Amino acid sequence: MTGNKKKSVSEKKIAELEDKWKRALADYHNLEKRIVKEKESFVRFSNAQLWGKLLPIIDDLELGERHLNDQGLSLTLNKLKEVLKSEGVLEIEVQDKDFNPELMEAMEMVEGPKNKVMEVLNKGYLLGEKVLRPAKVKVGNGQEKE
Repeated sequence: MTGNKKKSVSEKKIAELEDKWKRALADYHNLEKRIVKEKESFVRFSNAQLWGKLLPIIDDLELGERHLNDQGLSLTLNKLKEVLKSEGVLEIEVQDKDFNPELMEAMEMVEGPKNKVMEVLNKGYLLGEKVLRPAKVKVGNGQEKE
């Protein structure tokens, strides 16, 4: 009987160690996954400063495109916008939307429907869900034009 007791104690110990080993292995796999996600996030958002520096250049190119009507400039600007889009940098759509202080900066209150974006002064951009630059807008004050 003592042999059976030892076996049962040994089996319990083996089962306990096996359970601990499985948990440690699962924790390790979860850590690996988390590290990969953190690296991807770090690389993506480490570029945010660079994208932020490029946005005023895009503004200047868009202004030039509106005034010059140059096909080469339009083509170049579209290519640059595609690169930004492929990297997750997206323009914030705000025209005629309700004012959202998380995505927009009100520069002026003007006549128009209350809290509606009446004019976009400077486009805003997102990198994923992070605001790279808020849109600068004119917002309606609730007084209609006569």
